[in-house]
Amino acid sequence: MCGIALVLSGDCLVVSPSTAAAAAEAAASGTPFSDEGKGVSVGELKEALRRRGPDSLGCHRLHLCAADSSIVGATDGVDCDGGDGVGGGVGATELCFIGATLQLRGAEPVSQPLVAQSGSVLVYNGEIYGGINIANDQNDTQSLLSSLESFCCCDLHVADRDEAYPCRESVGKSVPQILSTIKGPWALIYWQTDSKTLWFGRDAFGRRSLLVHWPTPDDSRFILSSVSPPSFSRNNSATEVNGLEAGADPDFSDHTKVSYWEELPCGIYSIHLKDLDNNAACTREGCVVEVRKHDWTDSSLHTLIRWERKSTVPTVDGLVSAMGSVDKGNHHLSSCFREAEDSTSNGFEKRDLPSDICLSPAHRVLIALRESVMLRTNVNILYQGDLNKLKEAELAPIAILFSGGLDSMILAALLDQCLDSKWTIDLLNVSFDGQLAPDRVSSLAGLKELQRISPLRRWRLVEIDSNLANLKEESEHVMSLIYPSNTYMDLNIGIALWLAASGDGWVNGQDGDRYKHKSTSRVLLVGSGADEQCAGYGRHRTKYRVGGWVSLDEEMRLDVQRIWKRNMGRDDRCISDHGKEARFPFLDESVIRTLLEIPLWDITKLDEPVGKGDKKILREVAKLLGLQEAAFLPKRAIQFGSRIARESNRKNFGSNRAANLASAGSVEVHKRNH
Repeated sequence: MCGIALVLSGDCLVVSPSTAAAAAEAAASGTPFSDEGKGVSVGELKEALRRRGPDSLGCHRLHLCAADSSIVGATDGVDCDGGDGVGGGVGATELCFIGATLQLRGAEPVSQPLVAQSGSVLVYNGEIYGGINIANDQNDTQSLLSSLESFCCCDLHVADRDEAYPCRESVGKSVPQILSTIKGPWALIYWQTDSKTLWFGRDAFGRRSLLVHWPTPDDSRFILSSVSPPSFSRNNSATEVNGLEAGADPDFSDHTKVSYWEELPCGIYSIHLKDLDNNAACTREGCVVEVRKHDWTDSSLHTLIRWERKSTVPTVDGLVSAMGSVDKGNHHLSSCFREAEDSTSNGFEKRDLPSDICLSPAHRVLIALRESVMLRTNVNILYQGDLNKLKEAELAPIAILFSGGLDSMILAALLDQCLDSKWTIDLLNVSFDGQLAPDRVSSLAGLKELQRISPLRRWRLVEIDSNLANLKEESEHVMSLIYPSNTYMDLNIGIALWLAASGDGWVNGQDGDRYKHKSTSRVLLVGSGADEQCAGYGRHRTKYRVGGWVSLDEEMRLDVQRIWKRNMGRDDRCISDHGKEARFPFLDESVIRTLLEIPLWDITKLDEPVGKGDKKILREVAKLLGLQEAAFLPKRAIQFGSRIARESNRKNFGSNRAANLASAGSVEVHKRNH
C-alpha cells in the first residue's frame, strides 16, 4: 500500500476536467491564474503521504518544455522540496510525482516513484490478485510497470478513437486494456514518456482513495493525491472545527460550497501533453489541455459495474429449483467438508469440492469468499522483512476490524482457515461506552465462538476504548482524512475506523491479567460491501416493503454503484493513516460476480424478521462455518455499535432526539434549496 500524488503545474497550462471549451474561455478572458494561492504545498502532501507509506518516501520531477518538446527529469530523495511551491518556469510544464511506500509484497524493498529506462514514471497504490502474472517474490508495482512499458503508445490508442488500431498485431495492449484486466484494488498515476501522456485513475469500485484538485483561479495546478494534507484541511475547515467545538451545526450542511478536493470518479483518464506549443486551445493567457476518460475494455468488468442480476423476481420454477438445491446442499454438507479438509490444516481447496455442492448458493458464496480471503492474506507474498522483525508474542501479521457481528465473524473464521496456525489473529474492537457498547458485547461473545470452532488458534481481542470528549485534536485530524466527505456521520465513522485501525488497546490475558497492547498487523481485513450486496441496511427493507423485489434490486444497485464515493475513499484514508492497508474480501470481483449470479430471493428474504431474513445468504455461510450464534446477529453500523454516534449527538446536540430533529431539518432545507 502506498500514498501517491502528482502536482502538474505550468505558467501557460490549464487542465480542464470535462471539456476544453469552458477552460479556453476562462483563459481567453484574461483571468489571472496563480500557482501559489490557497493551494497545498509539496511538503504538505509528503507529510500526509508519509503516514500512509512509512517505509520510504520519494519524489521525481519532470520538466516538459513546450518550445522543443524536450523532457528533463530529476529524482530526489526524501527531502526533495526546493521550497513549498511547484513552478515549471517560463515556457515549461512541471510534473512532480510523489510516492510513499508501505512495503507489503515482494522479496526486496521497492521505493516509489518507479522510473523506467525509457523515462516513464509510475506511482501505484494497490494490490494485483489477477490479470497480470506476478510471482510470489515479485512486487506488484514493478510488474505493472513492466506491463505498461510494453503497451502501444500510438496517438490512436492515446486518443481512444474508434478507428481500427494498425499497431494491434505488432505491439502490446493499450494502457486501458492492461488496467482493465487487473483484479484487485488500485489507484495509479503513470507518465508515458514516448507519447507524452499522463494516465491516472482508480479501480471500478474505488477501493483505493484518489482525490483530485481541478485548476481554479486561486490555484491553477492540477493535483492528484491519496489524501488531503492535515494542515491544509485545518486551515480550510476552521468554521467546521469551531462549529464542532461549540456544539452548533458546522458548515457540513453547506452543499453549495465548492471543495478544493473531489473524489476522483472510478475510471481511467489521460492528459495528452504532446506538442503543447501547437495546441489550438493555447492563447496568450493560457493553454487548455483536455482530460479524457477511457472505457473499461474488459466485458466481464462491465457486467460487474452495471450490477445486473440474472434473477430478481421469484418465479414458481425458480423457487422449486432453489428448494431442491438447498436440500441437496444440506444432505451433502458433512461429506463436503470431510472431503475438502486439507492435510496441511490450511482449510479446503476449491478443486476438492464436489461439483453438485456448488449448486447450493451458500456454498458458492463460501468458496468465493474463502478464495478472496486467501488471496488477500497469503503470507508467502507478504514482505518477509517485516515478518522477521516480529517477536514471538507479536506474530499477528493480519488483523480484522472486529465487531463480533456477522460479517467480521465470517472473515475471522475464513482467515483462520487460510492462515498458518503459528500466527496469532488480532481482533480489533473499538468502543465509546466501555464494556456496555453493543459491539463490545458481541465481540466478547464472538471471541468465545471463534475459540470454540478453532481452539488451537491464538485469538487476541484488542479492546480499544475511547471518549469523544478527549479527542479534540484527533477529531480535527480525522476531519482532514474524511475530506471531502463532510457530514457528522462521516466524521463518526471516520473516528471509529481510525481508532480501530490504530490497534492500540488492551488485551485480557488467559490468567486474568489485563495488559496494554498495540497491534503490529499491517494488513486489516474489513467487511465493507457485505451490506450493499446482501441487503443489510434498514432502507433495503423499506424499499422491499414499498416496491417489492424490483425496488429492492434498484436500491442495492445504487448502493454498490456509489460505494466509491460514500464509503471506500473515506475508509481507505482513515485506515491507511496508521501505515496499515485495508483489504475488502466482500468486494473481490469473483465474490461480486458470484452474488450477482444467485437469485435475489436466495440473497435475502426481507419478509422474515431482522437477524434472519436480511443478509440471508451470509447467515447460511456462517452456519456452514460453524458460527451458529453469529448467524442470527442483527446488523449494526460501526457508529451505532461502538456508540460514537450517541456520544457525538449528546456532545453536539444535547441528545439523540435533538440530533434527529436537526438532521431532519437540514434534509428539508437541502431539498428546498435543490
